[in-house]
Amino acid sequence: MRRSLPRWILIAGASVVVAIGAYFLQQHLEYVKMHTIPTGLQAFDVNGPIPTCGMWKETMPKTRNPAAYRLYIEARKLWRSKIEWQLTRQEALSILLDVQAAAAQGDWGARALMAYFHRSGLGPLDTNHVLDPDADKSVEIVRMAVAAGQAWGYYDLGVAHEHGYGGAVQDEQIAWAYYLKAAELGSPEAQMTLASAYLKVERRDAEEAMVMCAYKQGHGPAAYDLGMTAKLFKNFAAALEYYQAGTRFGSKDSAVVLRQFFDIEKWSSRDKKDQIALKELGILPDPERERRYHQIFQALDVNPDLKLTRLNQVLPLPPAELPAWNGIQDAIEPEPDGPPSY
Repeated sequence: MRRSLPRWILIAGASVVVAIGAYFLQQHLEYVKMHTIPTGLQAFDVNGPIPTCGMWKETMPKTRNPAAYRLYIEARKLWRSKIEWQLTRQEALSILLDVQAAAAQGDWGARALMAYFHRSGLGPLDTNHVLDPDADKSVEIVRMAVAAGQAWGYYDLGVAHEHGYGGAVQDEQIAWAYYLKAAELGSPEAQMTLASAYLKVERRDAEEAMVMCAYKQGHGPAAYDLGMTAKLFKNFAAALEYYQAGTRFGSKDSAVVLRQFFDIEKWSSRDKKDQIALKELGILPDPERERRYHQIFQALDVNPDLKLTRLNQVLPLPPAELPAWNGIQDAIEPEPDGPPSY
């Protein structure tokens, strides 16, 4: 006859089973909590309604501290004046300290740039390295922007969730919920991200709507995208206007395409029907226009922040004649007087 285990062993065994069950239940609940879409967001449905077209500037504070803004903008100009490996250590340190100071004074432009610096580090060489990457600090700033309802913060937090860094759990559904909210609030980057998703499922109306949302906010990549589409359908008049707008918005890719329109070698390799259509628009090989667009490309390659608001005055599309040219500075509008804005 088999002997039964002592009662204390059975009780202990049952307790272990209960404890293990409770542990795994707790782990499951933690997992569910971590992978639940936060309150106020909704899942992105690529087949759902097209989001509303927000404007990111409307999510930012109405006023900026002039002193903090000036500190930030001068540091940013120095940062953008060179390719980052060309900065001296003293220049990199000056940029870091000034942007930190402006961020501490509450300037959201400076805070956004500090989030970038924390994500990527500052100074890629041993000779100019001044800040190590710290994803946690980057996401901490981004969460502050989300709490303030700012479009860029929602987009950046979506990126953090998509890749799983800075304490943001890797979860694509949560990431796309943040992208959706960011697009509704007006983030051009989020609007273009949604446009790519719509393109994959061939929802052309939704894709174009999102690209146009970004374009209307002066987003260079959106203008370039619209130019590429117009060019594909041989609508050269629209393509040229979009590329010109993209260049004005700071898109180096748009400047490259415009340079190619006036390049004699590219021209000779074009389809004859395309040449006829372009001639009707006044587009012919033009070494001076090619040279100017090449200079613009080179400047934007170093400093994508440049906004060439006077481009149409100094480098108009044909059939307008070219005015005198003293360099890319002719195309940049001087900063207006008055309180700084976004």
